[in-house]
Amino acid sequence: MNEIVFNNFRMPVVVDCNTLCTPESFYHADRVLDFNVVIYVYEGVIYVTEDDIDYELHKGELLFLKHGVHHFGKHEIPKGTSWFYAHFYFDEIPWQNKTSYITLPKKLSGLADSPLEKSISDYYKNRCQNTILSQWNCNSEFAELLGRIAFYNSELTQDSLCERIKAFLRENISKPFSSKELERKFFLSYKRLAALFKAREGISMQQYQDNIRIKTAKQLLRSSLMPIGEIAARVGYNDPLYFSRRFKLHTEKSPREYRISSNKAF
Repeated sequence: MNEIVFNNFRMPVVVDCNTLCTPESFYHADRVLDFNVVIYVYEGVIYVTEDDIDYELHKGELLFLKHGVHHFGKHEIPKGTSWFYAHFYFDEIPWQNKTSYITLPKKLSGLADSPLEKSISDYYKNRCQNTILSQWNCNSEFAELLGRIAFYNSELTQDSLCERIKAFLRENISKPFSSKELERKFFLSYKRLAALFKAREGISMQQYQDNIRIKTAKQLLRSSLMPIGEIAARVGYNDPLYFSRRFKLHTEKSPREYRISSNKAF
């Protein structure tokens, strides 16, 4: 997912930053840059594709684009769209021997009128003063801004993310589990999503979806006359024999045995 890692022995160096409002519609430039980019949209919408992943940024949304990766536009950015951008890279500090790593969020939403939006605007205003002090503090203030972005509502965001992942897995129990689809949906690498989910829930995403599939299958076996093969397909198992093995692993009964015993209970 082309995430950017920020740590305390690499000082961000700002190459350029600005706030723009386009007088005419245009397509995002087709390019591969030597530096990272952060974009924050104040009004309108920005369309940009990074490799094969499409991003649509509306008011109050922020996105990081990674250096060395192909960026281009598939759709026109409409007239009147306004946004902040900063181009930056990291310069290592060789004498620093303790490190603390932060993975910058790929995308943030819901930032309109937030403290973080104010921090972005304040950073740009300070940069525009063009005084010796503002130039001197440019990179250190940007490092502080990156820290605020990285930790913005971090606990709330992680809890909310896990709930959204669970909802996505529940809604897609009939489809094969796909790490690539999860990355596209949540704008994070599968490795990071998996680690965060396991830390919060105590099981893997595959285990969670498997549990939901079996729970749904049990409900269908109890409440319907649907054939077992059709139930298997409904909950994401195209092979009925594999479904039976997974079901028995969870319940110690085959689907047929479970259906018979459930009917006897009533």
